[in-house]
Amino acid sequence: MNAEATPGRERLIEQFKADGLKVMFGNPGTVEQGFLDAVDAAADFRYVLALQETVAAGIADGYARATGGAALLQLHSGVGLGNGIGMLYQSLRGHTPLVVVAGDAGVRYDAMDAQMASDLVAMARPVTKYATRVTDPRSVLRTVRRAVKIALTPPRGPVFVALPMDVLDELNSEPVLPATVPLTDVAPSPASVGRAAALLAGAARPVVLVGDGVALSGAQAELAAVAELLGADVFEVDSSEVNIAASHPLRRGQTGHMFGPHSKELVGNADAVLIVGTYVFPEVFPELENPFRPGAKVVHIDLNAYEIAKNHPVDLGLAADPRHALRALAGVLEQRLTPAQRAAAAARLDVRTRERARTELAADDDGTPMAVFLRTLAERTGRDLIVFDEALTTSPLVTRYLPPERPGDYHLTRGGSLGVGFPGAVGAKLAHPDRLVVGFAGDGGTMYTHQALWTAARYGIDAKFVVCNNRKYRLLDDNIAQYWRERDIAEHPYPGSFDLAHPEIDFAGLARALGADGTRVEKPDEAVAAVARMLAHPGPYLVDIQI
Repeated sequence: MNAEATPGRERLIEQFKADGLKVMFGNPGTVEQGFLDAVDAAADFRYVLALQETVAAGIADGYARATGGAALLQLHSGVGLGNGIGMLYQSLRGHTPLVVVAGDAGVRYDAMDAQMASDLVAMARPVTKYATRVTDPRSVLRTVRRAVKIALTPPRGPVFVALPMDVLDELNSEPVLPATVPLTDVAPSPASVGRAAALLAGAARPVVLVGDGVALSGAQAELAAVAELLGADVFEVDSSEVNIAASHPLRRGQTGHMFGPHSKELVGNADAVLIVGTYVFPEVFPELENPFRPGAKVVHIDLNAYEIAKNHPVDLGLAADPRHALRALAGVLEQRLTPAQRAAAAARLDVRTRERARTELAADDDGTPMAVFLRTLAERTGRDLIVFDEALTTSPLVTRYLPPERPGDYHLTRGGSLGVGFPGAVGAKLAHPDRLVVGFAGDGGTMYTHQALWTAARYGIDAKFVVCNNRKYRLLDDNIAQYWRERDIAEHPYPGSFDLAHPEIDFAGLARALGADGTRVEKPDEAVAAVARMLAHPGPYLVDIQI
Protein backbone atom coordinates (compact mmCIF):
# COMPACT_ATOMS: atom_id res chain seq x y z
CA MET A 1 0.00 0.00 0.00
CA ASN A 2 1.24 3.50 -0.82
CA ALA A 3 1.32 5.38 2.50
CA GLU A 4 2.68 8.74 1.35
CA ALA A 5 0.03 11.14 0.04
CA THR A 6 0.62 12.92 -3.25
CA PRO A 7 -1.69 15.12 -5.35
CA GLY A 8 -4.44 13.11 -7.02
CA ARG A 9 -3.37 14.31 -10.47
CA GLU A 10 0.02 12.63 -9.98
CA ARG A 11 -1.33 9.51 -8.33
CA LEU A 12 -3.82 9.07 -11.18
CA ILE A 13 -0.94 8.77 -13.64
CA GLU A 14 0.62 6.05 -11.50
CA GLN A 15 -2.71 4.19 -11.59
CA PHE A 16 -2.86 4.41 -15.36
CA LYS A 17 0.67 3.03 -15.59
CA ALA A 18 -0.20 0.20 -13.21
CA ASP A 19 -2.95 -0.78 -15.65
CA GLY A 20 -0.56 -0.69 -18.62
CA LEU A 21 -2.00 2.59 -19.92
CA LYS A 22 1.23 4.45 -20.69
CA VAL A 23 0.04 6.39 -23.76
CA MET A 24 -2.74 8.95 -23.54
CA PHE A 25 -4.38 10.43 -26.62
CA GLY A 26 -6.11 13.75 -26.31
CA ASN A 27 -6.63 17.44 -26.82
CA PRO A 28 -5.96 19.81 -23.90
CA GLY A 29 -8.19 22.27 -22.10
CA THR A 30 -8.03 24.69 -19.19
CA VAL A 31 -9.88 22.55 -16.67
CA GLU A 32 -7.38 19.72 -17.23
CA GLN A 33 -4.31 21.96 -17.09
CA GLY A 34 -3.01 20.81 -13.70
CA PHE A 35 -3.38 17.16 -14.68
CA LEU A 36 -1.72 17.72 -18.07
CA ASP A 37 1.14 19.58 -16.35
CA ALA A 38 1.68 16.46 -14.25
CA VAL A 39 1.49 14.31 -17.39
CA ASP A 40 4.26 16.36 -18.97
CA ALA A 41 6.51 15.75 -15.97
CA ALA A 42 5.72 12.04 -15.59
CA ALA A 43 8.31 9.42 -16.44
CA ASP A 44 7.45 6.52 -18.74
CA PHE A 45 4.17 8.14 -19.78
CA ARG A 46 3.40 9.65 -23.19
CA TYR A 47 0.84 12.17 -24.36
CA VAL A 48 -0.14 12.09 -28.05
CA LEU A 49 -1.72 15.36 -29.15
CA ALA A 50 -4.49 15.56 -31.74
CA LEU A 51 -5.88 18.81 -33.10
CA GLN A 52 -9.50 17.86 -32.46
CA GLU A 53 -11.19 15.43 -30.09
CA THR A 54 -12.78 13.30 -32.81
CA VAL A 55 -9.29 12.61 -34.16
CA ALA A 56 -7.92 11.80 -30.71
CA ALA A 57 -10.76 9.34 -30.15
CA GLY A 58 -10.19 7.74 -33.55
CA ILE A 59 -6.47 7.29 -32.93
CA ALA A 60 -7.18 5.78 -29.52
CA ASP A 61 -9.72 3.41 -31.08
CA GLY A 62 -7.19 2.27 -33.70
CA TYR A 63 -4.49 1.81 -31.07
CA ALA A 64 -6.77 -0.33 -28.89
CA ARG A 65 -7.87 -2.45 -31.81
CA ALA A 66 -4.29 -3.01 -32.94
CA THR A 67 -2.96 -3.87 -29.48
CA GLY A 68 -5.95 -5.91 -28.38
CA GLY A 69 -6.00 -4.04 -25.08
CA ALA A 70 -7.36 -0.82 -23.64
CA ALA A 71 -6.44 2.70 -24.73
CA LEU A 72 -6.54 5.94 -22.73
CA LEU A 73 -8.30 9.01 -24.12
CA GLN A 74 -8.46 12.51 -22.61
CA LEU A 75 -11.19 14.91 -23.71
CA HIS A 76 -11.82 18.50 -22.66
CA SER A 77 -14.90 19.00 -20.51
CA GLY A 78 -18.34 19.11 -22.17
CA VAL A 79 -17.25 20.74 -25.41
CA GLY A 80 -14.51 18.20 -26.02
CA LEU A 81 -16.69 15.29 -25.04
CA GLY A 82 -19.33 16.60 -27.44
CA ASN A 83 -16.80 16.63 -30.26
CA GLY A 84 -15.77 13.07 -29.50
CA ILE A 85 -19.20 11.51 -29.09
CA GLY A 86 -19.59 10.41 -32.72
CA MET A 87 -16.32 8.49 -32.57
CA LEU A 88 -17.19 7.06 -29.16
CA TYR A 89 -20.34 5.66 -30.74
CA GLN A 90 -18.05 3.84 -33.19
CA SER A 91 -16.14 2.39 -30.23
CA LEU A 92 -19.32 1.38 -28.43
CA ARG A 93 -20.70 -0.47 -31.47
CA GLY A 94 -17.33 -2.02 -32.15
CA HIS A 95 -16.65 -2.99 -28.50
CA THR A 96 -13.39 -1.06 -28.26
CA PRO A 97 -12.13 -0.84 -24.65
CA LEU A 98 -11.43 2.89 -24.33
CA VAL A 99 -10.86 4.49 -20.94
CA VAL A 100 -12.05 8.06 -21.46
CA VAL A 101 -11.42 10.85 -18.97
CA ALA A 102 -12.48 14.49 -19.04
CA GLY A 103 -12.01 17.29 -16.56
CA ASP A 104 -14.32 19.95 -15.29
CA ALA A 105 -13.69 23.12 -13.29
CA GLY A 106 -14.44 21.53 -9.95
CA VAL A 107 -17.08 20.19 -7.58
CA ARG A 108 -17.14 23.49 -5.69
CA TYR A 109 -18.43 25.26 -8.80
CA ASP A 110 -21.36 22.91 -9.43
CA ALA A 111 -23.99 25.33 -8.13
CA MET A 112 -22.80 28.22 -10.31
CA ASP A 113 -23.87 26.90 -13.73
CA ALA A 114 -20.76 28.62 -15.06
CA GLN A 115 -19.12 28.75 -18.47
CA MET A 116 -18.69 25.24 -19.99
CA ALA A 117 -20.74 23.66 -17.19
CA SER A 118 -22.50 20.50 -18.37
CA ASP A 119 -23.60 17.11 -17.14
CA LEU A 120 -20.67 15.10 -18.52
CA VAL A 121 -21.98 11.77 -17.25
CA ALA A 122 -25.36 12.27 -18.93
CA MET A 123 -23.60 13.21 -22.17
CA ALA A 124 -21.32 10.16 -22.08
CA ARG A 125 -23.81 7.54 -20.91
CA PRO A 126 -25.45 6.79 -24.32
CA VAL A 127 -22.08 6.08 -25.98
CA THR A 128 -20.32 4.17 -23.20
CA LYS A 129 -20.71 1.01 -21.15
CA TYR A 130 -20.19 2.92 -17.92
CA ALA A 131 -20.04 6.63 -17.07
CA THR A 132 -19.37 8.27 -13.72
CA ARG A 133 -17.91 11.33 -12.01
CA VAL A 134 -15.48 11.28 -9.10
CA THR A 135 -16.45 13.70 -6.34
CA ASP A 136 -14.39 12.40 -3.41
CA PRO A 137 -10.56 12.54 -3.54
CA ARG A 138 -10.43 9.25 -1.61
CA SER A 139 -12.03 7.31 -4.49
CA VAL A 140 -10.22 8.51 -7.62
CA LEU A 141 -8.12 5.39 -8.20
CA ARG A 142 -10.83 3.01 -7.04
CA THR A 143 -13.19 4.48 -9.63
CA VAL A 144 -10.60 4.31 -12.40
CA ARG A 145 -9.86 0.66 -11.63
CA ARG A 146 -13.56 -0.11 -11.82
CA ALA A 147 -13.78 1.66 -15.17
CA VAL A 148 -10.79 -0.27 -16.57
CA LYS A 149 -12.32 -3.54 -15.41
CA ILE A 150 -15.64 -2.74 -17.08
CA ALA A 151 -13.96 -1.62 -20.32
CA LEU A 152 -12.03 -4.89 -20.64
CA THR A 153 -14.76 -7.30 -19.53
CA PRO A 154 -16.73 -8.74 -22.47
CA PRO A 155 -18.70 -7.30 -24.04
CA ARG A 156 -15.90 -4.77 -24.13
CA GLY A 157 -16.52 -1.10 -24.72
CA PRO A 158 -15.66 2.49 -23.85
CA VAL A 159 -16.05 3.83 -20.33
CA PHE A 160 -16.02 7.41 -19.07
CA VAL A 161 -14.79 9.05 -15.87
CA ALA A 162 -15.23 12.78 -15.19
CA LEU A 163 -12.39 14.18 -13.07
CA PRO A 164 -13.04 17.58 -11.46
CA MET A 165 -9.95 19.76 -11.10
CA ASP A 166 -10.31 20.33 -7.36
CA VAL A 167 -10.63 16.59 -6.70
CA LEU A 168 -7.36 15.94 -8.55
CA ASP A 169 -5.64 18.78 -6.68
CA GLU A 170 -6.35 17.17 -3.30
CA LEU A 171 -3.75 14.95 -1.66
CA ASN A 172 -4.42 11.29 -2.32
CA SER A 173 -3.12 8.27 -0.41
CA GLU A 174 -5.06 5.53 -2.22
CA PRO A 175 -3.08 2.40 -3.04
CA VAL A 176 -1.90 2.09 -6.63
CA LEU A 177 -2.97 -1.39 -7.72
CA PRO A 178 -3.68 -2.87 -11.15
CA ALA A 179 -7.33 -3.39 -11.99
CA THR A 180 -8.62 -6.95 -11.77
CA VAL A 181 -10.32 -8.03 -14.99
CA PRO A 182 -12.41 -11.19 -14.55
CA LEU A 183 -11.65 -14.19 -16.74
CA THR A 184 -14.52 -14.99 -19.07
CA ASP A 185 -13.19 -18.06 -20.89
CA VAL A 186 -16.38 -19.89 -19.98
CA ALA A 187 -16.95 -23.33 -21.47
CA PRO A 188 -20.49 -24.64 -22.06
CA SER A 189 -21.61 -27.83 -20.38
CA PRO A 190 -21.29 -31.10 -22.32
CA ALA A 191 -25.09 -31.43 -22.29
CA SER A 192 -25.61 -28.03 -23.94
CA VAL A 193 -22.94 -28.75 -26.55
CA GLY A 194 -24.66 -32.04 -27.29
CA ARG A 195 -27.95 -30.21 -27.80
CA ALA A 196 -26.27 -27.76 -30.19
CA ALA A 197 -24.74 -30.61 -32.19
CA ALA A 198 -28.09 -32.39 -32.39
CA LEU A 199 -29.75 -29.26 -33.78
CA LEU A 200 -27.06 -28.65 -36.41
CA ALA A 201 -25.78 -32.07 -37.47
CA GLY A 202 -28.48 -33.12 -39.90
CA ALA A 203 -28.77 -29.83 -41.80
CA ALA A 204 -28.81 -29.92 -45.58
CA ARG A 205 -28.44 -26.14 -45.96
CA PRO A 206 -26.55 -24.89 -42.88
CA VAL A 207 -25.34 -21.30 -42.49
CA VAL A 208 -22.93 -19.81 -39.95
CA LEU A 209 -23.13 -16.12 -39.00
CA VAL A 210 -20.05 -14.73 -37.25
CA GLY A 211 -18.89 -11.46 -35.74
CA ASP A 212 -15.97 -9.98 -33.85
CA GLY A 213 -16.62 -12.08 -30.76
CA VAL A 214 -14.79 -14.80 -32.70
CA ALA A 215 -11.70 -12.62 -33.15
CA LEU A 216 -11.74 -11.45 -29.51
CA SER A 217 -11.80 -15.08 -28.39
CA GLY A 218 -9.11 -16.15 -30.88
CA ALA A 219 -11.53 -18.74 -32.23
CA GLN A 220 -10.77 -18.51 -35.95
CA ALA A 221 -9.40 -22.05 -36.26
CA GLU A 222 -12.26 -23.54 -34.23
CA LEU A 223 -14.81 -21.66 -36.34
CA ALA A 224 -13.30 -22.97 -39.58
CA ALA A 225 -13.30 -26.51 -38.21
CA VAL A 226 -17.02 -26.38 -37.32
CA ALA A 227 -17.93 -24.79 -40.65
CA GLU A 228 -16.06 -27.52 -42.54
CA LEU A 229 -17.65 -30.30 -40.52
CA LEU A 230 -21.10 -28.87 -41.33
CA GLY A 231 -20.25 -27.83 -44.89
CA ALA A 232 -21.82 -24.49 -43.95
CA ASP A 233 -21.53 -21.15 -45.72
CA VAL A 234 -20.05 -18.51 -43.40
CA PHE A 235 -21.33 -14.93 -43.53
CA GLU A 236 -19.78 -12.16 -41.47
CA VAL A 237 -22.22 -9.98 -39.53
CA ASP A 238 -21.13 -6.68 -37.96
CA SER A 239 -17.62 -7.94 -38.51
CA SER A 240 -14.58 -5.66 -38.59
CA GLU A 241 -11.73 -8.02 -37.74
CA VAL A 242 -10.45 -11.24 -39.30
CA ASN A 243 -12.88 -13.87 -38.00
CA ILE A 244 -12.29 -16.30 -40.86
CA ALA A 245 -9.60 -16.05 -43.53
CA ALA A 246 -10.76 -14.36 -46.72
CA SER A 247 -9.36 -17.28 -48.73
CA HIS A 248 -11.43 -19.91 -46.93
CA PRO A 249 -13.80 -21.41 -49.52
CA LEU A 250 -16.79 -21.34 -47.14
CA ARG A 251 -16.45 -17.62 -46.43
CA ARG A 252 -19.16 -15.81 -48.37
CA GLY A 253 -18.44 -12.23 -47.29
CA GLN A 254 -20.38 -9.65 -45.28
CA THR A 255 -24.14 -9.55 -44.91
CA GLY A 256 -23.94 -5.75 -44.97
CA HIS A 257 -25.29 -3.20 -42.56
CA MET A 258 -27.99 -1.31 -44.46
CA PHE A 259 -30.96 -3.41 -45.56
CA GLY A 260 -32.64 -6.27 -43.72
CA PRO A 261 -34.13 -7.89 -46.85
CA HIS A 262 -30.58 -8.56 -48.07
CA SER A 263 -29.70 -10.47 -44.91
CA LYS A 264 -33.01 -12.32 -45.03
CA GLU A 265 -32.24 -13.43 -48.58
CA LEU A 266 -28.89 -14.86 -47.46
CA VAL A 267 -30.32 -16.92 -44.58
CA GLY A 268 -33.91 -17.52 -45.71
CA ASN A 269 -33.30 -21.01 -47.13
CA ALA A 270 -31.09 -22.29 -44.32
CA ASP A 271 -32.47 -25.19 -42.31
CA ALA A 272 -29.90 -24.68 -39.53
CA VAL A 273 -28.17 -21.48 -38.44
CA LEU A 274 -25.21 -21.16 -36.08
CA ILE A 275 -24.61 -17.60 -34.82
CA VAL A 276 -21.27 -16.92 -33.10
CA GLY A 277 -19.97 -13.72 -31.52
CA THR A 278 -22.36 -11.24 -33.08
CA TYR A 279 -25.90 -9.92 -32.98
CA VAL A 280 -28.59 -10.49 -35.56
CA PHE A 281 -28.97 -8.29 -37.51
CA PRO A 282 -27.19 -4.92 -37.41
CA GLU A 283 -28.79 -3.18 -40.41
CA VAL A 284 -29.87 0.45 -40.47
CA PHE A 285 -33.20 -0.72 -41.97
CA PRO A 286 -33.64 -4.17 -40.39
CA GLU A 287 -36.16 -6.84 -41.26
CA LEU A 288 -38.88 -6.67 -38.61
CA GLU A 289 -40.17 -10.21 -39.17
CA ASN A 290 -38.18 -13.32 -38.32
CA PRO A 291 -35.70 -13.70 -41.23
CA PHE A 292 -35.20 -17.42 -40.63
CA ARG A 293 -37.47 -19.89 -42.38
CA PRO A 294 -40.11 -21.74 -40.34
CA GLY A 295 -38.62 -24.83 -38.75
CA ALA A 296 -35.01 -23.70 -39.09
CA LYS A 297 -32.88 -24.66 -36.09
CA VAL A 298 -30.99 -21.69 -34.65
CA VAL A 299 -28.09 -21.89 -32.17
CA HIS A 300 -26.48 -18.71 -30.82
CA ILE A 301 -23.10 -18.69 -29.00
CA ASP A 302 -21.86 -15.45 -27.45
CA LEU A 303 -20.28 -14.17 -24.26
CA ASN A 304 -22.70 -11.25 -24.48
CA ALA A 305 -25.94 -12.84 -23.27
CA TYR A 306 -27.84 -9.64 -24.09
CA GLU A 307 -27.42 -10.29 -27.80
CA ILE A 308 -28.72 -13.87 -27.71
CA ALA A 309 -32.31 -13.91 -29.00
CA LYS A 310 -32.39 -10.11 -28.71
CA ASN A 311 -34.35 -9.61 -31.92
CA HIS A 312 -35.35 -13.07 -33.15
CA PRO A 313 -36.01 -16.37 -31.34
CA VAL A 314 -33.38 -19.09 -31.19
CA ASP A 315 -33.66 -22.76 -30.30
CA LEU A 316 -30.57 -22.75 -28.09
CA GLY A 317 -28.54 -19.89 -26.67
CA LEU A 318 -25.15 -20.54 -25.07
CA ALA A 319 -23.55 -17.74 -23.03
CA ALA A 320 -20.01 -19.00 -23.46
CA ASP A 321 -16.59 -18.19 -24.84
CA PRO A 322 -16.70 -18.86 -28.61
CA ARG A 323 -13.34 -20.66 -28.71
CA HIS A 324 -14.22 -23.12 -25.97
CA ALA A 325 -17.74 -23.62 -27.28
CA LEU A 326 -16.69 -24.16 -30.90
CA ARG A 327 -13.89 -26.50 -29.93
CA ALA A 328 -16.31 -28.61 -27.90
CA LEU A 329 -18.90 -28.48 -30.66
CA ALA A 330 -16.36 -29.68 -33.24
CA GLY A 331 -15.47 -32.61 -30.99
CA VAL A 332 -19.09 -33.68 -30.59
CA LEU A 333 -19.81 -33.27 -34.31
CA GLU A 334 -16.80 -35.45 -35.13
CA GLN A 335 -18.42 -38.24 -33.13
CA ARG A 336 -22.03 -37.59 -34.05
CA LEU A 337 -22.03 -37.03 -37.82
CA THR A 338 -23.04 -40.07 -39.83
CA PRO A 339 -21.06 -41.11 -42.94
CA ALA A 340 -23.86 -39.73 -45.10
CA GLN A 341 -23.83 -36.39 -43.28
CA ARG A 342 -20.05 -36.18 -43.57
CA ALA A 343 -20.24 -36.89 -47.28
CA ALA A 344 -22.90 -34.23 -47.80
CA ALA A 345 -20.84 -31.65 -45.88
CA ALA A 346 -17.72 -32.54 -47.85
CA ALA A 347 -19.65 -32.15 -51.11
CA ARG A 348 -20.82 -28.67 -50.10
CA LEU A 349 -17.25 -27.71 -49.21
CA ASP A 350 -16.04 -29.07 -52.54
CA VAL A 351 -18.59 -26.98 -54.45
CA ARG A 352 -17.45 -23.80 -52.71
CA THR A 353 -13.78 -24.69 -53.23
CA ARG A 354 -14.30 -25.08 -57.00
CA GLU A 355 -16.35 -21.88 -57.15
CA ARG A 356 -13.55 -20.00 -55.37
CA ALA A 357 -10.96 -21.34 -57.83
CA ARG A 358 -13.06 -20.22 -60.81
CA THR A 359 -13.56 -16.78 -59.30
CA GLU A 360 -9.84 -16.32 -58.72
CA LEU A 361 -9.03 -17.35 -62.29
CA ALA A 362 -11.55 -14.83 -63.63
CA ALA A 363 -10.31 -11.95 -61.43
CA ASP A 364 -8.42 -9.77 -63.90
CA ASP A 365 -7.03 -6.33 -63.23
CA ASP A 366 -9.55 -3.83 -64.65
CA GLY A 367 -6.80 -1.31 -65.38
CA THR A 368 -8.21 1.53 -63.30
CA PRO A 369 -5.77 3.66 -61.25
CA MET A 370 -7.07 2.17 -57.99
CA ALA A 371 -6.77 -1.43 -59.21
CA VAL A 372 -3.24 -0.85 -60.52
CA PHE A 373 -2.25 0.82 -57.26
CA LEU A 374 -3.62 -2.02 -55.14
CA ARG A 375 -2.12 -4.75 -57.32
CA THR A 376 1.27 -3.03 -57.20
CA LEU A 377 1.05 -2.52 -53.44
CA ALA A 378 0.21 -6.21 -52.95
CA GLU A 379 3.13 -7.27 -55.16
CA ARG A 380 5.64 -4.91 -53.55
CA THR A 381 4.71 -5.86 -49.97
CA GLY A 382 3.83 -9.51 -50.40
CA ARG A 383 0.60 -8.48 -48.65
CA ASP A 384 2.58 -8.19 -45.42
CA LEU A 385 0.92 -5.06 -44.05
CA ILE A 386 -1.83 -3.85 -41.74
CA VAL A 387 -4.85 -2.36 -43.50
CA PHE A 388 -7.26 0.05 -41.82
CA ASP A 389 -10.21 0.05 -44.20
CA GLU A 390 -12.69 2.90 -44.44
CA ALA A 391 -12.81 2.72 -48.22
CA LEU A 392 -16.56 1.92 -48.06
CA THR A 393 -17.74 1.57 -51.68
CA THR A 394 -14.14 0.88 -52.74
CA SER A 395 -13.63 -1.67 -49.98
CA PRO A 396 -14.46 -4.71 -52.19
CA LEU A 397 -11.59 -3.72 -54.47
CA VAL A 398 -9.23 -3.16 -51.51
CA THR A 399 -9.98 -6.59 -50.05
CA ARG A 400 -9.71 -8.27 -53.45
CA TYR A 401 -6.02 -7.31 -53.69
CA LEU A 402 -5.31 -7.15 -49.95
CA PRO A 403 -7.56 -9.91 -48.58
CA PRO A 404 -8.03 -10.13 -44.80
CA GLU A 405 -6.19 -13.34 -44.02
CA ARG A 406 -4.39 -13.08 -40.67
CA PRO A 407 -5.81 -11.81 -37.38
CA GLY A 408 -4.48 -8.34 -36.67
CA ASP A 409 -3.68 -7.52 -40.30
CA TYR A 410 -7.05 -5.96 -41.16
CA HIS A 411 -9.44 -3.60 -39.41
CA LEU A 412 -12.70 -2.46 -40.99
CA THR A 413 -14.67 0.65 -40.09
CA ARG A 414 -17.70 0.09 -37.90
CA GLY A 415 -20.40 2.11 -36.20
CA GLY A 416 -21.79 4.13 -39.08
CA SER A 417 -20.08 7.52 -38.91
CA LEU A 418 -17.24 8.70 -41.12
CA GLY A 419 -13.67 9.57 -40.24
CA VAL A 420 -12.27 6.36 -38.76
CA GLY A 421 -9.76 5.33 -41.44
CA PHE A 422 -6.93 7.82 -41.09
CA PRO A 423 -6.90 8.17 -37.27
CA GLY A 424 -7.23 4.39 -37.02
CA ALA A 425 -4.13 3.94 -39.17
CA VAL A 426 -2.19 6.35 -36.96
CA GLY A 427 -3.20 4.38 -33.86
CA ALA A 428 -2.36 1.05 -35.48
CA LYS A 429 1.08 2.29 -36.53
CA LEU A 430 1.78 3.52 -32.99
CA ALA A 431 0.84 0.05 -31.75
CA HIS A 432 3.02 -1.69 -34.36
CA PRO A 433 5.87 0.66 -35.35
CA ASP A 434 7.69 -2.19 -37.10
CA ARG A 435 4.80 -2.97 -39.49
CA LEU A 436 3.68 -1.20 -42.66
CA VAL A 437 0.26 0.34 -41.95
CA VAL A 438 -1.95 1.75 -44.71
CA GLY A 439 -5.23 3.51 -44.03
CA PHE A 440 -7.87 3.76 -46.77
CA ALA A 441 -10.67 6.33 -46.66
CA GLY A 442 -13.06 7.98 -49.06
CA ASP A 443 -12.71 11.65 -49.82
CA GLY A 444 -15.70 12.43 -47.60
CA GLY A 445 -14.35 10.44 -44.64
CA THR A 446 -10.90 11.96 -45.07
CA MET A 447 -12.25 15.46 -44.56
CA TYR A 448 -13.81 14.47 -41.23
CA THR A 449 -10.44 13.72 -39.63
CA HIS A 450 -7.64 14.91 -41.92
CA GLN A 451 -6.01 16.49 -38.84
CA ALA A 452 -4.69 12.99 -38.07
CA LEU A 453 -2.00 13.68 -40.68
CA TRP A 454 -0.66 16.47 -38.45
CA THR A 455 -0.41 14.15 -35.46
CA ALA A 456 1.41 11.59 -37.62
CA ALA A 457 3.85 14.25 -38.81
CA ARG A 458 4.39 15.69 -35.32
CA TYR A 459 5.43 12.36 -33.84
CA GLY A 460 7.09 10.84 -36.91
CA ILE A 461 4.42 8.15 -37.21
CA ASP A 462 5.23 6.48 -40.52
CA ALA A 463 1.70 5.49 -41.49
CA LYS A 464 0.53 5.66 -45.11
CA PHE A 465 -2.83 6.99 -46.28
CA VAL A 466 -4.88 6.44 -49.43
CA VAL A 467 -7.81 8.64 -50.46
CA CYS A 468 -10.35 6.77 -52.60
CA ASN A 469 -11.50 9.94 -54.32
CA ASN A 470 -14.79 9.73 -56.21
CA ARG A 471 -15.69 13.36 -55.38
CA LYS A 472 -18.94 12.39 -53.67
CA TYR A 473 -20.56 10.54 -50.81
CA ARG A 474 -20.92 7.52 -53.10
CA LEU A 475 -22.56 5.31 -50.49
CA LEU A 476 -25.43 7.79 -50.27
CA ASP A 477 -25.88 7.56 -54.04
CA ASP A 478 -26.19 3.78 -53.74
CA ASN A 479 -28.55 3.92 -50.79
CA ILE A 480 -30.93 6.50 -52.23
CA ALA A 481 -31.15 4.43 -55.41
CA GLN A 482 -32.44 1.60 -53.23
CA TYR A 483 -34.86 4.02 -51.56
CA TRP A 484 -36.23 5.08 -54.95
CA ARG A 485 -36.69 1.44 -56.05
CA GLU A 486 -38.57 0.51 -52.87
CA ARG A 487 -40.97 3.41 -53.31
CA ASP A 488 -41.35 3.30 -57.10
CA ILE A 489 -39.76 6.73 -57.43
CA ALA A 490 -38.33 7.41 -60.87
CA GLU A 491 -34.56 7.81 -61.00
CA HIS A 492 -33.40 11.43 -61.13
CA PRO A 493 -30.23 13.37 -60.32
CA TYR A 494 -28.78 12.64 -56.89
CA PRO A 495 -29.21 15.34 -54.24
CA GLY A 496 -26.65 18.10 -54.54
CA SER A 497 -25.65 17.56 -50.90
CA PHE A 498 -24.07 14.23 -51.90
CA ASP A 499 -21.60 15.94 -54.28
CA LEU A 500 -18.07 16.93 -53.16
CA ALA A 501 -16.62 17.95 -56.54
CA HIS A 502 -16.93 21.73 -56.22
CA PRO A 503 -14.60 23.17 -55.14
CA GLU A 504 -12.06 20.43 -55.73
CA ILE A 505 -10.04 19.35 -52.68
CA ASP A 506 -6.26 19.14 -53.10
CA PHE A 507 -5.57 16.24 -50.74
CA ALA A 508 -1.84 16.03 -51.51
CA GLY A 509 -1.56 19.76 -50.85
CA LEU A 510 -3.56 19.34 -47.65
CA ALA A 511 -1.15 16.62 -46.51
CA ARG A 512 1.80 18.93 -47.12
CA ALA A 513 0.07 21.74 -45.23
CA LEU A 514 -0.20 19.43 -42.22
CA GLY A 515 3.46 18.39 -42.29
CA ALA A 516 3.12 15.15 -44.24
CA ASP A 517 3.67 14.60 -47.97
CA GLY A 518 1.59 13.21 -50.80
CA THR A 519 0.84 12.79 -54.46
CA ARG A 520 -2.17 12.58 -56.76
CA VAL A 521 -2.87 9.69 -59.14
CA GLU A 522 -5.12 10.33 -62.12
CA LYS A 523 -3.91 7.71 -64.61
CA PRO A 524 -3.10 4.01 -64.27
CA ASP A 525 0.54 4.49 -65.27
CA GLU A 526 0.98 6.93 -62.39
CA ALA A 527 -0.13 4.37 -59.81
CA VAL A 528 3.01 2.20 -59.92
CA ALA A 529 5.28 5.18 -59.25
CA ALA A 530 2.98 6.37 -56.47
CA VAL A 531 3.36 3.05 -54.63
CA ALA A 532 7.14 3.31 -54.90
CA ARG A 533 7.18 6.89 -53.58
CA MET A 534 4.80 6.04 -50.74
CA LEU A 535 6.83 3.04 -49.56
CA ALA A 536 10.16 4.88 -49.85
CA HIS A 537 9.04 8.02 -48.03
CA PRO A 538 10.32 8.19 -44.41
CA GLY A 539 7.19 9.47 -42.73
CA PRO A 540 3.44 9.87 -43.23
CA TYR A 541 2.51 9.90 -46.91
CA LEU A 542 -0.83 10.33 -48.68
CA VAL A 543 -1.86 9.12 -52.13
CA ASP A 544 -4.98 10.72 -53.63
CA ILE A 545 -6.36 8.27 -56.22
CA GLN A 546 -8.99 9.57 -58.61
CA ILE A 547 -11.84 7.12 -59.16
